[in-house]
Amino acid sequence: MGLSSRTSPKVAVLLGGPSAEREVSLSTGRECAAGLRDEGYEVVEVEAGPDLPARLSEISPDVVFNALHGRWGEDGCVQGILEWLQIPYTHSGVLASALAMDKEKTKSIYREAGLPFVDSLLADKADVSSRHVMPPPYVVKPYNEGSSVGVYIVNEGANTPPKLSDDMPETVMVEAFAPGRELTVSVMGTGEGDPGALCVTDILTDGWYDYSAKYQPGGSRHVCPAELPDEIETACLDYALRAHVVLGCRGLSRTDFRWDESKGLDGLILLETNTQPGMTPTSLSPEQAQAKGISFGALCRWLVEDASCNR
Repeated sequence: MGLSSRTSPKVAVLLGGPSAEREVSLSTGRECAAGLRDEGYEVVEVEAGPDLPARLSEISPDVVFNALHGRWGEDGCVQGILEWLQIPYTHSGVLASALAMDKEKTKSIYREAGLPFVDSLLADKADVSSRHVMPPPYVVKPYNEGSSVGVYIVNEGANTPPKLSDDMPETVMVEAFAPGRELTVSVMGTGEGDPGALCVTDILTDGWYDYSAKYQPGGSRHVCPAELPDEIETACLDYALRAHVVLGCRGLSRTDFRWDESKGLDGLILLETNTQPGMTPTSLSPEQAQAKGISFGALCRWLVEDASCNR
């Protein structure tokens, strides 16, 4: 919908929320609100809670900037509220958000599209804690959370299964461990004139790219753009764009990869697609946009101008 013709549209930035990723969302929301104010927008920061429909009706924004992460904000729930209220909003719509948040359903979409991914299964938490449900090495994680919340790595040769914490869901994803480099690609739209797939970042950490590595300064080092063979770089950009399209994503998404260099192109697999990538000072998507000459403020403006209903 082009908003650039309006004089100072009012933007409600949704942040916080009740998910396990609340703190990240608060940081993302504050950064995006500041970026939008610098771009000349009238911005209202809205803590997302049960009174959200009433708050939005009271504020009457022209656009909602969705800065929520995790369940309720990233899984189609808040998108449904915004469709019901008929307020244009950023990022993906109801269906794409729900699909991408469910890691097992994401893989079924990848499979249909011929995109490479790692084998996994869904299992009962108690079962996973009592026996090896697949031969080590493997990874255990929630199938419908993001930001590496509650990730357990079971190393090769491990004698005992992982003891999962009480706050893990009753059903978890168990995924074959994929060795190799952590790569990621952000996509900004697929329409004519959109930037599309931005570039590849190589994420370097001392260990697992977990929650603290993602969000604490110095937790990881990002090589952006990554130093890769042309074939691998081209494949990452192509796969990320295809994942964005087949999942039905809108606005900004980010797809994460593992690449086992010893296997060449056959060693490149997709892990997941994020429909609400982090927008904090250490986040990957703003860095990739910057590498393509798109400032943080311009990225936020692009998302607002891309906003719509019926996404």
